[in-house]
Amino acid sequence: MPFIGSLVPLAAALFALLIVIAYAIRILREYERGVVFTLGRFTGVKGPGLILLLPYVQQMVRVDLRTRVLDVPSQDVISHDNVSVRVSAVIYFRVIDAEKSTIQVEDFMAATSQLAQTTLRSVLGKHDLDEMLAERDRLNDDIQKILDVQTDAWGIKVATVEIKHVDINESMIRAIARQAEAERERRAKVINAEGEQQAAAKLLEAAQILARQPQAMQLRYLSTLNVIAGEKNSTIIFPFPMEIAEILSAKTGRSSE
Repeated sequence: MPFIGSLVPLAAALFALLIVIAYAIRILREYERGVVFTLGRFTGVKGPGLILLLPYVQQMVRVDLRTRVLDVPSQDVISHDNVSVRVSAVIYFRVIDAEKSTIQVEDFMAATSQLAQTTLRSVLGKHDLDEMLAERDRLNDDIQKILDVQTDAWGIKVATVEIKHVDINESMIRAIARQAEAERERRAKVINAEGEQQAAAKLLEAAQILARQPQAMQLRYLSTLNVIAGEKNSTIIFPFPMEIAEILSAKTGRSSE
């Protein structure tokens, strides 16, 4: 019994030692870093690998350096041309400075999300609806640059911003469809007018050539006769040359005198 009684304190001491060792040893993966505080003061960033801490004296905050995906909730945006739309986006970012992400901001995920929402509304509100629909790549770059600058103080690197959806109400969709139809009709009328203008110019040019060369008019008559003769017509009308008509008219006038 005395022997067993002496083992109890030894077992308790061994158990306490195991607890201390478990508290003191930390293992950080390749993509993790540990922000160490000694008596509440920042003393460095550790990792990856095996980390030893002084029990009850040092504390460590584990930070993941991998790229994170953040869905930005749908935002109500009034475009520059006063169109109400709902826009959603996704952001890809990662922590590049574990110290700043731990000390400078309480919750960098929530802070980045709120900043992304306000930036999305601010940037898109300066552009028309047509730009939101047709120039997403440029808008993505603009938002990414703004977020990257503003989150740098938190040790965050915003890599990519993608606008996912631009939702428009049904009445606006119908209005856009009518506008597109009107634009197509306008273009068709412009093309027809240009074609008629070119045709009129060619006809005027041909008339001027025929007026300068009467022989060309006779060749045109013969060509017309050839076309008519090739068709199955029961009646053929022969054009009467104007020169012959003028000669006959002159002779008739002299004979009457």
